[in-house]
Amino acid sequence: MDFNFTDEQQQFRDALRRYLDNEYAFDARRKIIASDAGVDAKHWRAFAELGLLALPVPEAQGGFDGGPVDMLVACRSSGARSSSSRIGRRRWVSKRCGGLHRLNCWSARWRAKSGWRLRSTSRTRATIFSICARARVVDGDRFALSGTKSMVQHGAQADFWIVPARVDDEIAMFLVARNERAITEYRTIDGQRAATLTFDDTPATRIDDGHDGAALLEQIADYATFLLCAEALGALDALNHASVEYTKERQQFGVPIARFQALQHRMVEMLIHTEQARSITYLAASRYASADASTRAQAVSAAKARAGRLRASSDSRRCSCTAAWA
Repeated sequence: MDFNFTDEQQQFRDALRRYLDNEYAFDARRKIIASDAGVDAKHWRAFAELGLLALPVPEAQGGFDGGPVDMLVACRSSGARSSSSRIGRRRWVSKRCGGLHRLNCWSARWRAKSGWRLRSTSRTRATIFSICARARVVDGDRFALSGTKSMVQHGAQADFWIVPARVDDEIAMFLVARNERAITEYRTIDGQRAATLTFDDTPATRIDDGHDGAALLEQIADYATFLLCAEALGALDALNHASVEYTKERQQFGVPIARFQALQHRMVEMLIHTEQARSITYLAASRYASADASTRAQAVSAAKARAGRLRASSDSRRCSCTAAWA
C-alpha cells in the first residue's frame, strides 16, 4: 500500500509547520494554555486562513473536502480535530471554515455513571421543543435537551456544542448554542481546559439528517481516535529528534553520551516503536475512508492500542534515560 503523501499534502504540511515553528512554538503555546482564556483568537484566525479549519468540510459548505489522510497530515503537525462531514450540511459549517464559529462535538466522550460507552446516553434526553407551555414543533427539528455532559474538552471555548442525546429508543445528534449558565469549567491534568455542560430544557436543533445517530457517533469517535494517534505520532517524532540531538550535545567522561551503547539501544527501540505506530496509524486512516464500520473500528482500535503502548514505553524509557543522564 502506498503511504506517500501527495504534493498538495506535503505543501500544506510545510506551510503549517512554518507557521507553528515561527508563531506557535512550544513556549508560546504553553503561555496560551496558561492564560485565563485558554485560547488565542489571533492564532485561530491564522489557522482559518491557512485552510486548516476548512480542510475536512465538503466543498458545498465552503471547505476543501479533505479526507482522513489530509487530516492526518494536519494533526501530525498541529493536533487539529474535526468532526464527521455527515453532520456538516448546515449554514453554520461555512462560518466554521472561516473561523467565525468554534464547534465542540466531544460532549459524547464521557458521561457520569456511564463512562466511555458511546451508546450509553440515557442521562441526556431530548423532547420536542415547546414555547410558553405550548406544545408545538418549531421548524420540525427543534428540541429541548435535559441532562449532563462531563469532561467536554474545551467546552467553554466553543460557540456551539454538538451533543448526542436519546430520543425515545434512538440516539440523535443535536446542535446547541453556547449558554453560559450551562458551563462549569476546570483545568485538566495536562493544563488544558474541560467543562461540564448541564442542560435543563435547553433549546437544541437536530442535525443528523435522518442518519443512524449511534452509528454516526461511533464514526465520529473513530475519526477522532486515529487523529489523536496522528497527533501522538507527531509528538513522538519531535521527542525522538530532541533526544537524539541532546545525546550529541551532552557529554560525560569527555565524550558525547550518544556513544554509550545502552542509550543507543533505547533510542533505536523507541524509533522502531514509532515506526510501528506510524504504519498502523496510516493504515487506520486509509481504512477509515474505504472500509466498512467493523473493519474501520478494528484498524482504529489497533492504532490506539499501539499508540498507548508506545506512550507507556516512552514514559519508562524517559525515566531510565533521565537517571542515566543525571
